[in-house]
Amino acid sequence: GGGGAGKRKTRAAGEEGVDADDDPENLALQVVAQKPKTVDDRAVSIVGVPSQQPHPKPGMNRTSSLDAPIMLLEGHGDAVNSIKFSPDGATVASCGADKTVLMWNVRGDCENYMMMQGHKNSVLELHWTADGDNILTCSPDKTLRLWDATTGESVKCMKGHQSFVNACSAAPKGKPLCVSGSDDGTAKLWDFRRKGEVATFADRFQVTAVAFDAEGDRFFSGGLDNVLKCWDIRNDAEPYMVLPGHTDTITGIAVAPDGSHVLTNAMDCTLRAWDVRSYAPEDRCVKYFVGHQHNFEKGMLKCGWSPDGAKVTAGSACRNVFVWDFDSRRVLYKLPGHEGAVNEVAFHPKEPIIGSAGSDGKIYLGELAD
Repeated sequence: GGGGAGKRKTRAAGEEGVDADDDPENLALQVVAQKPKTVDDRAVSIVGVPSQQPHPKPGMNRTSSLDAPIMLLEGHGDAVNSIKFSPDGATVASCGADKTVLMWNVRGDCENYMMMQGHKNSVLELHWTADGDNILTCSPDKTLRLWDATTGESVKCMKGHQSFVNACSAAPKGKPLCVSGSDDGTAKLWDFRRKGEVATFADRFQVTAVAFDAEGDRFFSGGLDNVLKCWDIRNDAEPYMVLPGHTDTITGIAVAPDGSHVLTNAMDCTLRAWDVRSYAPEDRCVKYFVGHQHNFEKGMLKCGWSPDGAKVTAGSACRNVFVWDFDSRRVLYKLPGHEGAVNEVAFHPKEPIIGSAGSDGKIYLGELAD
């Protein structure tokens, strides 16, 4: 535990999405005052943020309880790899290459009120447990850790992988389980009440992404063989479904809130949606979304769903935050601001707020317009 050293600034948002086809020159520049980094208020710097509002009026229609339409959270000393809102929406947790997990208030000044330390290498991914009591993390230090979200203590360290642990996922319901994916070519199932792994699911390639399904009795994995695999947690012999289609490494997997579809982000610069229901069409890849980028940095860019399943999002190396409409596949928002790759974008569970984690060490919380 311990207090965090985070600073935050407020900034006005580009209120509307920028469609991928829009001409940037048609966008009005919205000029706003930005709080400077200095403690006193002597200097005020001016920044321009593209917005589709031709004449921004003061007191635009606000859609969330954020202090300002965009909040900038600064406190990480290096790239921020992953970000997730707590189930109740009051807290956002982030983790990064500075080996820390930071906890922030969503409301008010977005204060960084706690720092969790224990991993000996970069923290690559984090998830809240379904009850909101704990946070699960993984790291190239070959371990996963479970943290008490209230005290900040590391309550469990899961050792068993022979190499980097790239990905983790906590069961959304049922038993207190989690799954992990590693460069050792395995996914492992863990029970928080037991020592050591419960099961090992062997693959021939490095596993770079994992996600539990909505019920907690299956999980999905992806890796360097570009294939999405579906596993039953009771059968570690082989996956019960193998879904090829991507032409490069899968970097992120996210399951729809209703469990019907799975989203995959991959280095082939596509975001794909797969129908994983029992009676699905033969070609289960039902949609793909484009616009975002992967590049030479080979980042583990994640993906995610809005709570109602109507929107999807993905990390992108082009420094923009992308949100698509799931049904029409249209880019609803393409939001600038980060000065490095966007590694993950997360939706707030209750309000039209997204959080983004960047390789520039910054986190933005921004509200989406109506």
